[in-house]
Formats: sequence, structure tokens, C-alpha cells
Amino acid sequence: MNEDIDFILDSTKEAMVNALKHLEKQFVNIRAGKASPTMLGSVMVDYYGSQTPLAQVANVNTPDGRTITVQPWEKAMLQEIERSIMIANLGFNPMNNGETIIINVPPLTEERRRELAKQAKSEVEEAKISIRAARKDANSEIKNTEDASEDLQKNAEVDVQQLTDAHVKKAEELYAAKEIEILKI
Repeated sequence: MNEDIDFILDSTKEAMVNALKHLEKQFVNIRAGKASPTMLGSVMVDYYGSQTPLAQVANVNTPDGRTITVQPWEKAMLQEIERSIMIANLGFNPMNNGETIIINVPPLTEERRRELAKQAKSEVEEAKISIRAARKDANSEIKNTEDASEDLQKNAEVDVQQLTDAHVKKAEELYAAKEIEILKI
């Protein structure tokens, strides 16, 4: 096969894989009722004037499926961490006992579960848009490849479509698993 076309196919596959990786990261932020340290992954704390991820100023644990504990490495940071969790607007009500911050993760209501499933579906649609955009870019690059025969170009377009189909299917599978996780009580 033509080197240019091989490069186009490789970069297209990489773009599609990155779209799926991004989707998986977004899914981590959609909580499904069970407490997890990743739920606080987006919390940034003002640590002596610079915005720092919570995990870099405290130990975040889940002693059970409904509780998250945050143990700051410096007691002086307790108030700031508590305030940062509130500002992050994650729907949590942190409680400060003087040494640690305890967050009870409330069980999700049916309505909230449906909202989270819709949010997950919109993330899948975004991933599919990225995958299709990669396909479109690849096909236009293939058409502009001057030193490739028409048959080679057609075969490359078929390969790009197969990549697209496989990655869209994988995005749907990720969504199906996430939807089951979200709607499971």
C-alpha cells in the first residue's frame, strides 16, 4: 500500500481511539451511585495561591460504597478543601469533623438516574461526531493523495469506513454498559 495512505489510516485510527478515550474519561465523571475517589477528580483547591488538584493536597478514600473521606496532608487546608468541594457543585454536602472531610454520597433518585443516562448519551454522540469527523478528514486526504491509484484510494476509503464502524460500535457498547450501571439501583 501507499505510504501516504498508510499514514492517513494510522492517524485516523489514532484520532478515533482518542475520541473513545475521551468518552471513557467523561463517563468516569458521571457518577452511578457508588462512591469513588474519582468523583472528586475535578475539584481544584487553592493551595497557597495556585489551583491544585485535590488529590495533590489530600488523601481521598472510600471506606464504603456510600462515603468518601478526604484527609488533608495539612490540617490548615481543611476549610479550603471543604469550600472547594462546595464550589465544584458536584451535589455533595461535605462535613468537616476537624481532621477529615466526610462526604455521604446520596442514593440517586430515578429522575436523576435518567438525567445521568441522557448526559452519558450526549457524551456518546459527541464521541461519534469526533469519529465521523476523523473519517471525513481521512477521506478528503485520501482523495488528495496524488500518487495513489484510484483502486488504492477506494480500498483506503473502505478501510476508513470499517474503522469508523468499529469505533462507533465500541462507543455504543461503552454507553450500553454505562447506562446499565447508571440505571441499576
